[in-house]
Amino acid sequence: MDQVLELQYALDTFYFLICGALVMWMAAGFAMLEAGLVRSKNTADILAKNVALFSISCLMYLLCGYEFMYEGEFFLAGIELDGAATADELAATVMAESKEAGFDGGAVYSNASDFFFQVVFVATAMSIVSGAVAERMRLWAFLGFAAVMTGLIYPMEGSWTWGGQSVFGLYTLGDLGFSDFAGSGIVHMAGASAALAGVLLLGARKGKYGKDGQIYALPGANLPLATLGTFILWLGWFGFNGGSVLKLGDIGNANAVAMVFLNTNTAAAGGAIAALITSRLMFGRADLTMMLNGALAGLVAITAEPSTPTALQATLFGVIAGVLVVFSIIGLDKLKIDDPVGAISVHGTCGLLGLLLVPVTNDAVSLSGQIIGALTIFVWVFGFSLLVWWAIKMIAGIRVTEEEEYQGVDVSECGVEAYPEFVSN
Repeated sequence: MDQVLELQYALDTFYFLICGALVMWMAAGFAMLEAGLVRSKNTADILAKNVALFSISCLMYLLCGYEFMYEGEFFLAGIELDGAATADELAATVMAESKEAGFDGGAVYSNASDFFFQVVFVATAMSIVSGAVAERMRLWAFLGFAAVMTGLIYPMEGSWTWGGQSVFGLYTLGDLGFSDFAGSGIVHMAGASAALAGVLLLGARKGKYGKDGQIYALPGANLPLATLGTFILWLGWFGFNGGSVLKLGDIGNANAVAMVFLNTNTAAAGGAIAALITSRLMFGRADLTMMLNGALAGLVAITAEPSTPTALQATLFGVIAGVLVVFSIIGLDKLKIDDPVGAISVHGTCGLLGLLLVPVTNDAVSLSGQIIGALTIFVWVFGFSLLVWWAIKMIAGIRVTEEEEYQGVDVSECGVEAYPEFVSN
């Protein structure tokens, strides 16, 4: 039995780490997607933001974020081994607890692997913000916000949801019937809420909206790169949703992981096709950017509950998200909320959709609980983010000058151009 437990522990820990690595790879997907959808003169800046925000997320979550979210004990000096002085003592403790529980398949994995899996989720939430504020935000203002978002705003919201703590001592979301399997609301809607707050204070890009109410397209510079980014995100999402099963070391959970992978894939496919057809009907052409966002919309929507729907239901959920994201992007444009990559629509609108769809296939979840949970996440993240963005704006400013924006933030913020061979001297 000891050997079986040790094998399960090793397998579950390894699975957790591999899924975490897949989610980390999503950082590359966000970087490529955003670099493809911004204009060439802003490419180096958006890449710098994505590398820096991932690094800041890892350090801030290590310093204080994990402790806020899970009341964990992670410090620069090392990682607490669940009260055990050595790894051998930890292994003995894990086996003893598993035997006491009758080896019922409960999740067993190392504390360090749990931290690694959680920290890449933090970075994902912050990556959503970078695309929405692209092409006109100061780099250091963005990085300052990233530190607060990943060290405090996200961990506090996460403590009320995945951490199981009460919301300022008022109510517990779990007791209200709230559930978010892998983070449609906790990660994606939270990131979109922070992005929305920043965009409202930042304003639109110059030339995006005319005085006559006309909306002008500002096309991205590299659609092949954006397409590559979407496929990278699609791949990474298997770790995002699959890893949230938390283990693999028994038949029941292995089957659950397989179903999660299947539903994640089919929801993305449904979203892409639905967005493609919707754009054809509305614009008379196949819009690649809408199709890319449709695939991501399907992925976001299924993230709230990828384990209980059938494959057909998951496809239909993706279809709904694919249609919704097109109307959301158009609607935000009409409201003059300038989001260069459609991040607020993909992760915010479709993140909310994902939460509201959970009760359709999961009887243990209540619609009222999902609504209250969504409101809690939005009010906290949007409100606190708005305050932080405003403070940064008052202290140091958040927007580049009109001349810097016209020239491109690559030069003013990074001192380097991503495509120098295409720039005339």
